[in-house]
Amino acid sequence: MAGGGSASNSSSTTGVRIVVAGDHGTGKSSLILATAADSLPTNVPSVLPPTRLPVDMFPDRVPVTIIDTSSSLENKDKLDDELKSADAVVLTYACDKTSALARLTTFWLPELIRLKVKVPVIVAGCKSDLADFKQVIGLERVMPIMKQFREIDIDTCIECSASKRLRISEVFNYAQKAALYPIAPLFDLDARTLKPRCMRALKRIFIICDHDKDGALSDAELNGLQVKCFNAPLQPSEIVGIKRVVQEKLPACVNENGLTLAGFLSLHAIFFENGSPETTWTILRKHGYNNDIRLSENHLLPPVIRTNHQSVQLTSEAVEFLRGVFTLFDSDGDGALNADELDDLFSTAPESPWREAPYVNAAEKNEIGGLSLDGFLSEWALMSVLDPVLCVENLIYIGYAGDPSSALRVMRKRCVDHTEQNTEQNVFQCFVFGPKEAGKSSFLHSFVGRPFSEVYMPTTKEQYTVNIVDQPVHAWKGTKRTLILSEIPEDAVENLLIQKDALAACDIAVFVYDSSNNSSWIRTIELLGQVASHGESTGYEVPCIIIAAKGDLEPNPTALQDSTRLSQDMGIEAPVPISTRLGDFTDVYKKIVRAAEHPHLSIHREVEVRCIN
Repeated sequence: MAGGGSASNSSSTTGVRIVVAGDHGTGKSSLILATAADSLPTNVPSVLPPTRLPVDMFPDRVPVTIIDTSSSLENKDKLDDELKSADAVVLTYACDKTSALARLTTFWLPELIRLKVKVPVIVAGCKSDLADFKQVIGLERVMPIMKQFREIDIDTCIECSASKRLRISEVFNYAQKAALYPIAPLFDLDARTLKPRCMRALKRIFIICDHDKDGALSDAELNGLQVKCFNAPLQPSEIVGIKRVVQEKLPACVNENGLTLAGFLSLHAIFFENGSPETTWTILRKHGYNNDIRLSENHLLPPVIRTNHQSVQLTSEAVEFLRGVFTLFDSDGDGALNADELDDLFSTAPESPWREAPYVNAAEKNEIGGLSLDGFLSEWALMSVLDPVLCVENLIYIGYAGDPSSALRVMRKRCVDHTEQNTEQNVFQCFVFGPKEAGKSSFLHSFVGRPFSEVYMPTTKEQYTVNIVDQPVHAWKGTKRTLILSEIPEDAVENLLIQKDALAACDIAVFVYDSSNNSSWIRTIELLGQVASHGESTGYEVPCIIIAAKGDLEPNPTALQDSTRLSQDMGIEAPVPISTRLGDFTDVYKKIVRAAEHPHLSIHREVEVRCIN
């Protein structure tokens, strides 16, 4: 495709800031002066003030400011700050000193790694006119360095002369281009292939441009992409040329319908091979992508305006879209999405959002690891509650074409639900408290169908499970509710309750204790008192339910007697007995949802707690 679009990344609005660094006497200041002035003065200052280059020096007409630096120890902090704020770095060495290039590997490049400088680096060999050894121009000379320092995005190497005005403007042209159109995020120079995140973004763009959904870009669709990105149509001969170039590399990438996805990706790899990253970057940016190859903020959900006392959930429009997506990607028609089908579904997102905590293994899967429709919708419900912006971002990646704000609904304040004695929510978040070895993790795992394990594994950080609970029929709304269980490790309770809004996201609190152990019961009551006291003092009062776990064991008579009396005194339901080992849950999950649906009930009343030891 034809290039030539204007730059539109974050650097283009304020200009590109290029920092020149290197050893004393390597020619930094002379390089800058020779580029900015018509002639090189006899007496060059040791360090120049910031130098602004005119925009007409550069094809993209983006202003460039060059920052000269001192390599002296007393200016080390200032140098570090300048390098950290650079859009590109020019590292200089003196061509007339055979040992000068080695200083880059022993000091300067390790220094950039230490400072975590992640911007493109141009290596400039100055004073090339004074060198008395055979010149090796460009990347060939710096290639061994690039292989040694893979953490650094070394874009190119240029040998130049300020006094002879040889290739000096190329140094800053390359630096500006590298800052505006960095290669490293998109292309693997070693493997000579597009990087995964780049391929995912281009696949999404291909799907958007494939209006007739025949799996190929026709001449008209290619031309539409060209006009959108470069404001000028392709000539018929140019379209023929594009397809011919791709066919020469991969014949099967062009069919009777046009350029296939494989051909489209191959075309972009060719752009990088030919040193034209600006073409791919322009296409990405015209479709809303930033330098991290994610959609920029103005293409996503506006800030979600809500109080701490309000939750966010998917709208019916978004849920219906997700139902359609599930059906589309369930390629084997078995009613579940396996790992490959999920990978395919998220292949147009930067990465699958469910491969890491808290989403990995949060929902129920079938015996071969497939995610049912309920599990699929549950994962999305969890994401809408925990990170609504990320949720909508991923909806857009997988094809949601509506207004981003139409995908989410901000629910009314929980305090209003308490007053109205009902709620409009159908997604509820439940905090699960309890002492160690009470059975909290087993309670969460059972909710998503995992078998009971006799091996005790202490929970060290918050974990989630989520599932859909079928409730008795309501006349005014559906029967399915989504319940999110969030396990709070006992050791984390104190730190949690330090925060004023610790319970803001909690619709109901569950307290699990080992019914065979009186100490477990005593500790549970202490936790219940802490949570209830915090809720009362901060205005985040939540309904509470006590669960007597390990019902298959001999109950502790003292705990049994005390729990019945205290639950009556506290104004909440008697402890619900369960046994995760036997799979006996006495509809506990439905009871949790029912309590969350009527938040004015099951509110703990302050009483004097006297436990019998």
